[in-house]
Amino acid sequence: MSTLLIKGGRVICPAQDMDRTADVLADDGKIAEVGKLGGVKADRTIDAKGLLVTPGLIDIHVHLREPGYEEEETIASGAAAAIAGGFTTVCCMPNTEPPIDSEASAEFVVLQGKRAGLCNVYPIGAITTGRRGAELSEIGSLRRGRAVAFSDDGDCVMNADVMRSALQYARMFDKPIIDHCEDKNLSSGGVMHGGYVSMVLGLGGIPAASEDVIVSRDIILAEMTGSLLHIAHVSTAGAVEMVRVAKAKGISVTAEATAHHLVLTDECIRTFDPNFKMNPPLRTAEDVEALRRGLLDGTIDAIVSDHAPHSIEKKQVEFSFAPFGVIGLESTLGVLATELVADGLLDWPQFIRLMTVNPARIMRLPKGTLCPGADADITIIDPEKEWVIDVDEFKSKARNCPFNGRKVKGKAVGAIVRGDVKMSPRDR
Repeated sequence: MSTLLIKGGRVICPAQDMDRTADVLADDGKIAEVGKLGGVKADRTIDAKGLLVTPGLIDIHVHLREPGYEEEETIASGAAAAIAGGFTTVCCMPNTEPPIDSEASAEFVVLQGKRAGLCNVYPIGAITTGRRGAELSEIGSLRRGRAVAFSDDGDCVMNADVMRSALQYARMFDKPIIDHCEDKNLSSGGVMHGGYVSMVLGLGGIPAASEDVIVSRDIILAEMTGSLLHIAHVSTAGAVEMVRVAKAKGISVTAEATAHHLVLTDECIRTFDPNFKMNPPLRTAEDVEALRRGLLDGTIDAIVSDHAPHSIEKKQVEFSFAPFGVIGLESTLGVLATELVADGLLDWPQFIRLMTVNPARIMRLPKGTLCPGADADITIIDPEKEWVIDVDEFKSKARNCPFNGRKVKGKAVGAIVRGDVKMSPRDR
């Protein structure tokens, strides 16, 4: 047994509506006590004066590429990137090779996460066998393999009857279906948002309707089945409004937004930099504003990175031929602390809620809180730390970050997983 004392920080735990200066004591990997703990001795003490102490940040949408694409990212390198970015828990998508569509493949991810010995790594199982959209995966077997949700992310389940069946089966296990909302018939040939900028640049467009059509369809199916539906990487104003209306009707739907969709617009594509190419694509300023309003009124429940690593050789080609996807585990906190918190859109408790207790609730994870008895997963943040995002310093194997070179304010300086210090303020 070992004890860890974090002294004098501003402790923010939205799960308890807590925001006050306090000490946090962890004992044998669990939160033991939070409060003024004068006189308490521990095996290790961290001085957190002037720092934020929060539940460990959770990213429920990452791509770790292993197995199959280890040259782009491994579970170990992705976990290292997560810790560097302040995330103590990640949930990884199943678009690997082979996909995570069996009990053994889900167990492989769990085992590799344990071998890495850094953050908590949870697998998300594929909805359909081979992610081909035709027949359901063995959802019960995936659950036994510790899959925490089901998604064909990267591809949409275009067959509505298959999606209905997936929602029904996932309901049996009280697990969400994570929905990649893209009508491939509408987005075919598109490489960026379909609108004025794509017309000017002469690039194929992905219309907002390609997302909105599937969001609408699957909200209807979620209402029909009474199942848990989670909308991944919302990017359009129309999708935000549909989720808002669905929640008002009592439908079990949640939604997430990425850092890049909350900050960047399709105007960035004028540079033809492939590091601004992702799916769903960067949308308009009006869409960004709608996403931000969605954060404020609770329509959007969680912030994610959608960390999608690619090798330099694959990404640094002509824009139209580059793969979709950008990395974000090591930049998301700094970018959004600057754009959302420092600029006054959200306060720190609101921001931390979107990255801790809310994602834990969506994925049914026993995380996201500093309540006594909970796992001692803790993130320590320096809210005043100014730094420049430099991909050459990243722990990730990949370099395809759209925020490279940006000056930001706010940085994770400590990460503790089950009471084990993975990154200390003294290390940075």
